[in-house]
Order: sequence, then structure tokens, then C-alpha cells
Amino acid sequence: MANRPISMSKIRHILRLQAQGRSKLQIAAQTGISRNTLKKYLKEFIDSGLSFEEMDQLSDKDLEDLFVKQEVKPLSTKTETLFKLLPSLDKELKRKGVTRTLLWEEYRQNHPDGFGVSQFKYYLALWQAQVNPSMHIEHKAGDKLYVDFAGEKLTIVDKETGELQAVEVFISILGASQLTYVEAVMSQQKEDFIGACQNALLFYGGVPAAIVPDNLKSAVTKSSKYEPTLNDAFADFAEHYSTTILPARAYRPRDKALVEGVVKIVYTRIYARLRANTYFSLEELNKAILIVLEEHNATLLRGRNYSRRQQFEEVERITLAPLPALLYELRKQFFATVMKNGHVSLGVDKHYYSVPYRFIGKKVKLMFSQNSVEIFYHYERIALHDRIKSPYQYTTQKDHLASTHRFVSDWTPERFTSWAEGIHEDVKLYILKILDRKQHPEQAYKSCVGILSFAKKVGNDRLTKACQRGLGYGIYNYKTIQNILERRMEQYDQGEENESSKMPLHENIRGEDYYQ
Repeated sequence: MANRPISMSKIRHILRLQAQGRSKLQIAAQTGISRNTLKKYLKEFIDSGLSFEEMDQLSDKDLEDLFVKQEVKPLSTKTETLFKLLPSLDKELKRKGVTRTLLWEEYRQNHPDGFGVSQFKYYLALWQAQVNPSMHIEHKAGDKLYVDFAGEKLTIVDKETGELQAVEVFISILGASQLTYVEAVMSQQKEDFIGACQNALLFYGGVPAAIVPDNLKSAVTKSSKYEPTLNDAFADFAEHYSTTILPARAYRPRDKALVEGVVKIVYTRIYARLRANTYFSLEELNKAILIVLEEHNATLLRGRNYSRRQQFEEVERITLAPLPALLYELRKQFFATVMKNGHVSLGVDKHYYSVPYRFIGKKVKLMFSQNSVEIFYHYERIALHDRIKSPYQYTTQKDHLASTHRFVSDWTPERFTSWAEGIHEDVKLYILKILDRKQHPEQAYKSCVGILSFAKKVGNDRLTKACQRGLGYGIYNYKTIQNILERRMEQYDQGEENESSKMPLHENIRGEDYYQ
């Protein structure tokens, strides 16, 4: 081919003249090129198998590719050496603190006759652009985890009805190693989204410095170019794992180019592999996803001699922060006012939890998960309880109560029966009758305290006799014992009591004969 390529317009002129039946001599004379060069261009035209009309429809770039073949020069030994190092140099560049200049210095130590710093950086950047045409951001190991949902959904089948149910697909990718995690979830709601994020961290075995979500409602309450407002639950999740949330900026494709790129790969490497099978549950579907996902992560990266998994194990795993000892539990919040008895009600369970007595009358926030209830006042946690879902019951910590209330917190049936037994068996029997009554326990306890307190006022002997008299009546309450003691009725025998209880004579009283 000629050393100096002619313009595409002149090539079109040559082909037009040839189509008109002009001879090579006429074409050479009219276009001003040598006959040998003309023969080469005409040979390329004939070998292409295209007509003049088809050739004329090609763009100038297509014509150049067809007629102007660049001479391929063999690489020098110096260039070949550098090109062989480029994959490993790219991997090292992902480590924290490693720069292109540092890599060049190490390169020149091993290859004193190698390229200068400018050419070294030029070839490295050129190679990175070729193997990562859509990635313009340099990712450091352990720095960012990108998360998003795929646009296309997968499906599971209801065994009973045969109905197809669409499920969302969560995808995450570590910036440096590009290790990918995929999970099917029922929805994009915060419960499923946060659960999938947690499973991703467990999959990676560590925590990155930041998580970069798209502007999902599950992650971001209000988007902003400078300071977006995070969903409270997602912010709480990030605090638990000691990481930072950096939402991608709206209308900034570069902020999430990596995860959007992996979504396309997931379609071809995972969706396509699963399309022929039927899955009847999320668990079944996710097991299948994990199998093909590992194959994807084990596939060699384009232009490199290592896979995502290998790059993760060698470069990124050690840079991730350790996972906390406990898993995150999604917490919901509820606001309530502390009652006068020093307890606050969790409305969803109708259960009562104690708080320090100084917060009586204050409005507090309850953060509750499946297993625990935390109570906050002005961002300070003032109480922590295990969650108990039995309604209308009390969970109390003695330290929360004022000294005058702590005695009440010790009220139990065993306490009262033991107290009564110390006085007399008949007193214990009367107390048991009160406790057996179907009434609120706290009401029964108050009656017991009132009755047993009479021992200090009237003595054990009088209280015992009063309880014996009360057992004879078959009436079991505080008022009965009070009336017996006030009227000293425990001192009467049965006959005296009957005489004293006879109806007095009076002219206005008709008597029993009236009704005969």
C-alpha cells in the first residue's frame, strides 16, 4: 500500500471513473497518482466484492479501514516488557497509597533502560482505557461498594396456584476487585434492601469504607447534589457497620457506571443461564444464582490474567474492615409518653417497659427490633429491654424505679403467701382465696398488702381470728377484714354474733307473719 494514503474523496473519484469504464492510464492521468498505486487501490476494490454503488454508501471511516491498512510494526523488546507488566501494574494501582509515579520508580529499578515516566503513564492509561472502556474512576481497594437493583426482574412460581411472581434482583460490586454479589428479594422496600446489603457484606466477609447506592427511596429520603437525606433505617445500618453512605448524584452516570456495567453482565451471565429453569421459592432461586455467580467471579477479566475472585483475595479482602460480632437488626421507631408509674407502652405489642423515674411525663422514642427495645430521650438511650410481645404485661428494671415504688415491684404471689404463713395458716388460706379470684393481679396484691398490714395494728392473733371469720362468711376482700376488725366481730362466738345481728322490733317493721 502507498506510504502516504490519499484522501477518501480521491478514492471515491477513482472508483467513480473506473465504474464509468475509464482505463487505468486515463484514471492515473486524471487523478495524478501513479499507475502502481492505482492498481493496488483497484485490487482492494475488486477483492472486497462490493459494487461501486455499495462502496459509495460507505462512510469515510469505513473506506479508510478498507483501503488504508496501517503497517504493523513489531514491538520493541522494551515495549513488550512493559505490556506484559500492565495487568499486574493495574492490580497494584488499586492498593491504598500506590500511585503511578511509585509504580514507575519500581519499574525503573528493575528495568533501568525502560520508558520514562511520561511514556510509562501514557501506556498504562491507554491499556486501562482499552480493558475498561466505561470505567473512568480509579477505585482503591476497600474503598467503595456500589449497590443497585437490576431493571429486569426474575420470577418464581407459586406451587399452589402456578402464578408467576416477579422478584427484584439486588446487585453489588466492590470498586477495586469488581467482586460481584447478586440476590433475589421480594421488593425494593427498606426491609429487603437493607437485608440484601447485609448479606452482601457477609458474602465479602468485611466492610468497605463507603456504600454507594442509587437514589432509592429505601436508601435516600431526599436527594440532594451536596447533602442528601438518608433513610433513618439505612443510616442506622451504616452506623452499625461503621461505614459511610455516599448516594450517587442524580443525573451523574459516572457515579454509578461500575454497577450499571455489571448489571448488563449479570443479564448475560446469570439471567440467561437461569431462563430455562423454574424456581418455586426465593431460597431455591438464590441457590441457583450463587452457583452461576461464582462462575462469573472466577472468570478471567478481559485483558488480564486473573479473575475478580483472585483480585479480591490478593488485593481487597485485607483492606475491608472486620464485621461486627452481632448482625444488624432492622429497627422501627415509635413515640410515646412515659406514664406516671414510670413505664411506657410499645403500642404494637401493648406491652409496658420501665424507664428511669425522672423521665415520667416525658415524650420518648422507642426503637424496637425483633428481639430488643431501646428507649431514647433527646438522642440519649435511657433504657434497653428484651422485647416481650405479651400484651398488658410489665417489664420492669428495679433501678428505674423511685425508692417508694421498688417495694411494689417486688409484689408476687409467693411473697404474700410466705408473709401470711408467718402469721397463721388460716391467714395464708384467706390470702390464697384473694389471689385465686379472677381480677387484675395488681388489684389483688393491694388487697393482700392491706390485710397483712393489719398485723402491725391489731396483732397476729386478732388478724388470724378475723381471717377465720372471713373464711366462714365466704367473702374474700380487704373490706370484709376491715369491718370485722373495726367492729371487733372476731371476738364474738357464733351465737353472740347471731343475737347481735337479729332485727330490732319497731312498729314500722311488718315482721315475717305479714307475708304468710
